Amino acid sequence: MEYGTVFIVLACFFGLLMAWGIGANDVANAMGTSVGSKALTIKQAIIIAAIFELAGAYLAGGQVTETIRKGMIDASLLQGTPELLVFGMLAALLAAGIWLLIASYWGWPVSTTHSIVGAIVGFAAVGIGIDAVNWGKVGSIAMSWVISPVLAGTIAYLIFVSVQRLILDAPNPFEKAKRYVPIYIFFVGLIIALVTLFKGLKHTGLHLTTGENYFVAVAVGLIAFAIGKYFIEKIKIDPEADRDFHFANVEKVFAVLMMFTACAMAFAHGSNDVANAVGPLAAVVSIVENDGAIAAKSVLPAWVLLLGGVGIVAGLMMYGHKVIATVGTGITQLTPSRGFAATLAAATTVVLASGTGLPISTTHTLVGAILGVGIARGIAALNLRVIRTIFMSWIITLPAGAIMSIIIFFILKAIFT
Repeated sequence: MEYGTVFIVLACFFGLLMAWGIGANDVANAMGTSVGSKALTIKQAIIIAAIFELAGAYLAGGQVTETIRKGMIDASLLQGTPELLVFGMLAALLAAGIWLLIASYWGWPVSTTHSIVGAIVGFAAVGIGIDAVNWGKVGSIAMSWVISPVLAGTIAYLIFVSVQRLILDAPNPFEKAKRYVPIYIFFVGLIIALVTLFKGLKHTGLHLTTGENYFVAVAVGLIAFAIGKYFIEKIKIDPEADRDFHFANVEKVFAVLMMFTACAMAFAHGSNDVANAVGPLAAVVSIVENDGAIAAKSVLPAWVLLLGGVGIVAGLMMYGHKVIATVGTGITQLTPSRGFAATLAAATTVVLASGTGLPISTTHTLVGAILGVGIARGIAALNLRVIRTIFMSWIITLPAGAIMSIIIFFILKAIFT
């Protein structure tokens, strides 16, 4: 294919920019609750994110990558002109990457999934034809944007209410926290293990039966339980601390839990959102390597997932602090117990979606979960001005991605044809 190498180099460069944007905007979401609730410093959050985002992207990123790449547009219309799909995917990556850069600069937590979906739909509808877009698929993705924050908000609300009933409203909350928090840690371990086993290990050649998967997941949960219990037992009650804030000592126990949920969220996020950066990149690589054949089945090369993971970590380190501030402190005041409820709910929702292959937005899920925790304390606990700005930035994301993608598509077409 003419210009094949140029296309692959451009795809890697644009894919890296997109992954950088995901790190700067989306990973900041995943870590925002931990930093906002003061359970982690920003430095600790970046180290945890770097390890678990890479692991999630590399081990469990395979499943969702398919949805973005294949189902969105009807590739059979492009059999004669594969270069149009290459231009389109390059345009989509660059457009979405630029939009994420702008949003991160302003500290808006926008959806990377929206950005890339909007960009792909934009170039396909204008550059190829309205029929090229699989509108049914787009509709189901749009549905998931509404369902995910509502589901996450509901789960977060229920988890936080359980925390209030079992621990915060008890006559001796510190003792109750020491008893119940390890059980919450068990569930965090269980969920992460399940998503890894069912989704992630397919392309590593490890084939376990369903029963074996559950057995391993329970074992991982129990190990997490034991580690958590060990650290929690070391926490000594400090009567001075409770003088200003009645639950200061209880929140110390939850801070241990936030360490686990932060790892869980970073892993779940890496597995779900690496697709946004590497899906279009993989499509370009596949077309070039198969001499323009679009339908050719292609295995996602490991280096592509790795490139996505590295880009994500770089973006978080260099630019993530702005969105972390919005999510962590802007929406509602978070403590470790509230942050935990939001993060676990979001991770659970992402895991459920990853299992069904729905490209949900981690951002919407997490913001929905934080709203759920806020509502459990009453509407007054929410900063409605920040929430309004966030919702507006969500609405702008789709058309912004689409318009930029269309412009870049025609520029690339003019240069290379």
